[in-house]
Amino acid sequence: MPSGTLLYAQSGGVTAVINATASGVIAEARARKIKVLAARNGILGALREELIDTSKESPSAIRGLAHTPGGAFGSCRYKLKSLTEDRARYERLLEVLRAHDVRWFLYNGGNDSADTALKVSQLAAEFDYPLTCIGVPKTIDNDLAVTDCCPGFGSAAKYTAVSVREAALDVAAMADTSTKVFVYEAMGRHAGWLAAAAGLAGQGPDDAPHIILFPERAYDEQAFLAQVKKVVDRLGFCVVVASEGIQTADGRFVADAGGGKDSFGHTQLGGVASTLAAKVKDALGFKVHWTLPDYLQRSARHIASQTDLLQAQAVGKAAVQFALAGRNATMPVIRRTSDQPYRWKIEGAPLAKVANHEKKMPAGFLRKDGFGITASARRYLEPLIRGEAYPPYGRDGVPAYVTLKNVAVKKKLPGWDG
Repeated sequence: MPSGTLLYAQSGGVTAVINATASGVIAEARARKIKVLAARNGILGALREELIDTSKESPSAIRGLAHTPGGAFGSCRYKLKSLTEDRARYERLLEVLRAHDVRWFLYNGGNDSADTALKVSQLAAEFDYPLTCIGVPKTIDNDLAVTDCCPGFGSAAKYTAVSVREAALDVAAMADTSTKVFVYEAMGRHAGWLAAAAGLAGQGPDDAPHIILFPERAYDEQAFLAQVKKVVDRLGFCVVVASEGIQTADGRFVADAGGGKDSFGHTQLGGVASTLAAKVKDALGFKVHWTLPDYLQRSARHIASQTDLLQAQAVGKAAVQFALAGRNATMPVIRRTSDQPYRWKIEGAPLAKVANHEKKMPAGFLRKDGFGITASARRYLEPLIRGEAYPPYGRDGVPAYVTLKNVAVKKKLPGWDG
């Protein structure tokens, strides 16, 4: 067996199945007699030399990760800049990897994580350090390039479709004397994949959601309000799903909170559902309710997609296989081989083709009026939410999730002050 240690880390917003990927990584590495360390709170844990010895966890605990949401080792939103700008941080990272004989680095995240893994691989090559870096896909935004879909998206999409359908039944029941318009906000800054998934809640033109607003189409307030009134006049109520990142034709976010930038340099958004609800109430006089599912849509393991779970586990297993095979600067991605029946397989893609690329909704997935999805979008989305992967439940009636020991590895280097 090859000698050395594998370091795994989680990054960015967690999902209902990112721990299933972690489970796949650790189980596959154990089967190959490879020691696995996990960084506490993503790349920050690696920089701080806050590392976790996963060998202290029982096999049942590692299996239990597959049905536990959140990020078992902690995640972070921390973007490393270029190799030149953040030179000291990259060199510190390399020092930590050397100190713990890390020969394989797996970074589980989205676009920024793929970029970090690519840069670390370049730095290691510069210093002639034998390190294989693998980016492991994850994001509910479904906006990673090359891969057909992203682990985490299918479960969030299922939650969205089910929640919109259930809420629509509530609104329909009360519309005569109460709420006429309901606005549901979905995550998605530049890509409307999750908002599009809400379209699976209904089949016909009278089924909710009646209006979907995508970042890929410029928001036209007058057209939106006219469509709301048209639907209410016809059906007595209207259900709207809006992606958080919808923008006006001049590129201004509808929900720009004016709060500056977040840790990744993204505009801080302030809640598109509440903004739209206020506009509908003021312009049309309808009683409006709105909701912001926020963390609920990405942490709902109780209604996870079986397809999503299987794919999350598969990329974790493949990431270890790619690493041990020396496939540096690579990401295991999902390739769809058939729609009906739905079939897929894992392939490798260069990180350079993933990092800093963003996959948006194709024009052919959006209706011509911009307020819904097409049959092509439905064919793409439906398989991703199929199947139920319920977690085990305890006698108390709530899911039996796993909490790891997360035993720290002894530090070997001086402290890091950032």
